Amino acid sequence: MPQMDPLFMAMSCYRRRKFEQCVDITTNLLDKNPNDQVAWLLKMRALTEQLYVDETEVADIGLVDILDDNAFHQAPMPGTSMRQPTADANSGMNGPSPAMRPTTMSGRPITGMLRLGTQSTQGGKSMENALKTARTAATARPITGATGRFVRLGTASMLSTPDGPFLQVGRLNLPKYAQKEAIARSLFEHLFHHANDIRTALQLAILANETFQNKDWWWLVQIGKSYHRLDMFRDSEKYYLLSLEIQPMVDTYLYLAKVYLRLDQPLLSIKKLQEGLEKFPLELCLVQAIARVYEGLNNIPQSIEHYRQVLKLDNTNIEAIACIAANHFYNDQPEISLKFYRRLLQMGISSSAIFTNIGLCCFHAQQYDMIVACFLKALASATTDEERAEIWYNIGEMALYTTDINLAIQCFRLALVHNNDHAEAYNNLGLVELQRENNEIGQAYLQTAQSLAPHMFEPYFNYGKSMYQQGDLQNSFRAIKSSLDIYKNHSDSKQIYDELKKNVFRTLMSSFIFFVL
Repeated sequence: MPQMDPLFMAMSCYRRRKFEQCVDITTNLLDKNPNDQVAWLLKMRALTEQLYVDETEVADIGLVDILDDNAFHQAPMPGTSMRQPTADANSGMNGPSPAMRPTTMSGRPITGMLRLGTQSTQGGKSMENALKTARTAATARPITGATGRFVRLGTASMLSTPDGPFLQVGRLNLPKYAQKEAIARSLFEHLFHHANDIRTALQLAILANETFQNKDWWWLVQIGKSYHRLDMFRDSEKYYLLSLEIQPMVDTYLYLAKVYLRLDQPLLSIKKLQEGLEKFPLELCLVQAIARVYEGLNNIPQSIEHYRQVLKLDNTNIEAIACIAANHFYNDQPEISLKFYRRLLQMGISSSAIFTNIGLCCFHAQQYDMIVACFLKALASATTDEERAEIWYNIGEMALYTTDINLAIQCFRLALVHNNDHAEAYNNLGLVELQRENNEIGQAYLQTAQSLAPHMFEPYFNYGKSMYQQGDLQNSFRAIKSSLDIYKNHSDSKQIYDELKKNVFRTLMSSFIFFVL
């Protein structure tokens, strides 16, 4: 019986996205004939597809990436900076308050989706908070400018074959390959995505662009992507704009929007995305990107409006459904939020977060018959300790609502068993211990919460209130001042702060009178 041609079999595996089998077959072909250019190109494409990442998505931003030399305004106008996104009553923004809606490390309200970059500490106060935050045992990787995703890509390139990397990058004749368009594009993507050798990929893109005399929009975009990865944003912006002059593309507008976000110019990013919508009306990706930017600016009404436009274009968009559901929940509309989460379940999304959110919606909508079943299903669906910690924390919150203090303490402690860095659990345990008049233990819990989450105002306020009740005015003043620095419009913090200032004034006046006498 005749055997199938191995090269044809490798091409078939590549088309069916069985990249590992394709790599194995092409490796055997190259062992027999190292000069087989077709097998070499096919293997390179298969290795690239295994680790291909959509660069239009928001990339991870590390701690070192914040310490760049780009020009940022130290005191930006309200609503014009991603570095100070928290809503202010005097700013004219309609964002939710941190007291009603929890915030991430960067000070932004939590959304329905966990996207890349949304949990990163960025700029301003969060930069100081990130430096104050203690290192945890969750990761042993040092804080560097290379994110974990990029590190994995570089490691994978070394493990592609047992004898070493597939390509000896230092031996490549880049001017030769730059003149061959079919090979040059595949080689660039392999260097960029798989080998993670951005500088060599940039050299190849520049040589190819010179060959085509700045007339090929694709190479201009690749040069912009390489400069962006190297944090040379102004150079990246220049090549993206040149590419748009030759050929407007949706991806190019998204790349350009990313550049302006890294330069802390979100309004300009929205402007460019809207220009893209003029060229490509009703383009889903552009509308969704605008919604994300408004969400980062804490302008939730505008963000939800654009997410509703996304649902009109695609009624199965998971991100839009989840974000709208979260917004209804924090606007005291759990019944409407429940409908959106049930829609996600109908679409086949059955994660622990979905079941937890459904359980919370049922609790606040007083549909108590579904609560226990939802949380049991959430615990069964949880795959990581962080997810289990969040589930137990939410169960503890409901126990506090029902005044079952002992159950709440057990749930919060279980949350700490799965995630010892859960600041919210420490904060609630501190409150419970203060209510039980265990002041030292409660204050220790609150101080731990402050060190783990400097962006939260609740631990500072609770600690300051406890100190004020015990007569320690100095520590109380410091804690309340920190609470107001994070959330300026917190009425309870303002009240205690005014009382502390009056007490300090009285103390100074009495000391002055005693000195005069």
